[in-house]
Amino acid sequence: MKLKIITLTFVTLLLASCGTQKTASTTTAETTLQVKETVKNIALTPELAEGKNLYENSCARCHKLYDAKKFTQEEWKPILARMQKKAKLDDTQMASISNYITSQL
Repeated sequence: MKLKIITLTFVTLLLASCGTQKTASTTTAETTLQVKETVKNIALTPELAEGKNLYENSCARCHKLYDAKKFTQEEWKPILARMQKKAKLDDTQMASISNYITSQL
């Protein structure tokens, strides 16, 4: 009887310790990701913030917003040129959007 209780206690402690480690690792990874996103958001200059605002408000009217890293800088150039006419944006606004996207790569 004592052997069963000791074995059950050992197995319970082993499972509890494994579960705690996984939760701690996930929490640490999530915290690190949140810190990186916060630093990236804080680092925007007023010009880049304007480009981000234009990107979010002009582009999201017609389609979902793509992550800047989904395409290379060379791939973004024709995409932005094509979308400029559809979104009715002038060259200054497109330069702001382009600078913002380039800063996110």
